[in-house]
Amino acid sequence: MPHPSPDDLTDGRPAGRDGPPATEDEHLVREVERIAVAIGRMFPGLCEVVLHDLRRPDSAIRAIENNLSGRQVGDSATELGLRRIADPAHPRVIQNYSNRFPDGRPAKSTSIGIRNADGRYIAALCLNLDVSTLSPLAMTLANLVATDVERSGETLETLRDRTGRELRSAIDAFAAQHSSTPRGLNREQKRELVRQLHREGFFEARSSAQLIADRLGVSRATVYNYTR
Repeated sequence: MPHPSPDDLTDGRPAGRDGPPATEDEHLVREVERIAVAIGRMFPGLCEVVLHDLRRPDSAIRAIENNLSGRQVGDSATELGLRRIADPAHPRVIQNYSNRFPDGRPAKSTSIGIRNADGRYIAALCLNLDVSTLSPLAMTLANLVATDVERSGETLETLRDRTGRELRSAIDAFAAQHSSTPRGLNREQKRELVRQLHREGFFEARSSAQLIADRLGVSRATVYNYTR
């Protein structure tokens, strides 16, 4: 038998059954039920979504998608649901709290209380995310991006191509800082510039030394001498 679509759901059964028109409270609960089903089907096997009908605490569970807790439609309300029934001032949204499934798996939960026009809780939408499947993934990702603590803050290499345009830009910027043109720099300034370019990895490209020499108006041999 195919799953009914969220648009076909009323009180847990397909629409179109005989009976009196729904009350305002029932209409609101049915709308939340559609949301519960849609959210659950968006995260199959990962997030349990439960709709509690707090008007019937002894058989509160009205819908459950991605059943990870083993509960069934018709099971009673949880302690949180009972507190909402007893106290309309109880927080409407309790978000991202630690929880646990009956088999011990850790969960992260969010509970959203649904009030009617009179301010009375009539339902609660609860999302229970199974984080047991995510924890190993998070650890794997953390290990994947981790770097050697001893090298923290030390740049060993720059993972980009040192293009001629970038090199010329670095030379021009250095000259501008000294209110000069590249060829107008004095000998010590040129030496300082070449050593800076060497530290920053510009000499990795074969043509870099000649480009620097042409830009500074010196020989290629002089450029290499400046690196010492």
